[in-house]
Amino acid sequence: MATAVIMPRQGQSVESCIIGKWHKKKGDKVSEGDTLFTYETDKATFDEAAKVSGEILEVFFEEGDDVPVLVNVCVIGEPGEDISGLRPEGSSAEQAGGPGQEAELIAPDKKEDYPEAQTAAGQNLYVSNMPEGDASNAPMSPRAKALAAKRNADLRFAEPSGPKGRIIERDVQKIVSEGHLATFAAGMGHPAGVAGSGIGGRVSVADIGRQPATSVDVSIPESYEEKHSNIRKIIAKSMHESLSTMAQLTLNASFDATDILDLRAKMKKAKENGMAERLGLSSSLTVPTINDIILYSVSRVLKTHRLCNAHYYPDKLVFFNTVNLGMAVDTPRGLMVPTIFAADKLSIAEISVQAKTLAADCQKGTISPDFIKNGTFTVTNLGSLGVESFTPVINPPQTCILGVNTITTAVKNVAGNAVPYQSMSLSLTFDHRALDGAPAARFLKDLKETLENFSLLLMQ
Repeated sequence: MATAVIMPRQGQSVESCIIGKWHKKKGDKVSEGDTLFTYETDKATFDEAAKVSGEILEVFFEEGDDVPVLVNVCVIGEPGEDISGLRPEGSSAEQAGGPGQEAELIAPDKKEDYPEAQTAAGQNLYVSNMPEGDASNAPMSPRAKALAAKRNADLRFAEPSGPKGRIIERDVQKIVSEGHLATFAAGMGHPAGVAGSGIGGRVSVADIGRQPATSVDVSIPESYEEKHSNIRKIIAKSMHESLSTMAQLTLNASFDATDILDLRAKMKKAKENGMAERLGLSSSLTVPTINDIILYSVSRVLKTHRLCNAHYYPDKLVFFNTVNLGMAVDTPRGLMVPTIFAADKLSIAEISVQAKTLAADCQKGTISPDFIKNGTFTVTNLGSLGVESFTPVINPPQTCILGVNTITTAVKNVAGNAVPYQSMSLSLTFDHRALDGAPAARFLKDLKETLENFSLLLMQ
């Protein structure tokens, strides 16, 4: 019996997902567990695996399509099975015959019956001097046709990348980026290599037959392009909104990291030589990272600085009695900020475990959208990349974000002597609409003192 594969629901607030990439196509044999396609929410990317074995009988949507959750995306079954009852309304397969089916085209030997035949770009299908490997007669997706017509793209230079040699939108975008365009009057019959003097580099009638005045290569350099992922679009929108609507200001301060570095060294030594077990501690003693220590310290200091643990809205400030700590994570798909909920109520060991788990889920693309929201304050760490100071951008509607920088060697005056020590700097960006410089500086000062005396904090 044919089995429909639906678009999963990832999180209660997700209404649709975008298909990022198909790993299988119509007609492919698949086994249970094979990855069928990759899809994106506005926060994360996931892979959908086959739950049954068989053949892909139909694919209803293309890469880039925004598909409502719980809607049939494709069908797996045995050849010849009836799938008419599984076809969703409004799918790409209904509009264009499916990604695996060729659109109807006028055959070249029927030219005399259809003298008015035109491509989507408005050019006659039957032109001479075509480049080798001409793809202008290849089947096209509806969006590719629309883009080709809009930009008057020379489809002879298309390199079909869709299923079964189909030209899809990204193929037309590549043509446009490479400058294979022409005016309507010039048509597509000119030889390759003619320089265009028209708007946007288009080849005009006056350009046809004109020889280059110089042998210098003035063509567009070799390049390639990638469509923005949904995550990149969300990041761009959020960061632009943040910088264009907030009054952001950054304060920088450094602290003596001697205490936290010594503490970590002692914990490592205790774990390695068995001292942890002799002291009655678990043999699996977790040695927190510097980032874990900062997360733990921030969660405690924020409790006495309510303006920094708040959300700003045009008509009000919303304060929180709990610290939901956002933690910036760099992933192959883009920046993600999972949330450590109620961090102020967790031990440093619990924060360390949650931070590692959330970061791993983000890296794998399996993080639930429910864990990438409702943060009240964010920490972003670029110290491992050698950054000494930067200006982090606030995640609206939060009022602050803390940037963590690398460790450097500094010198301080002790009894008239220059004494070197390990210094670490912090960059606090705050929304000046929500709080002034003094309250922000007081938070940074308290955090600095807490980190310099971290061993005392653990005694509380």
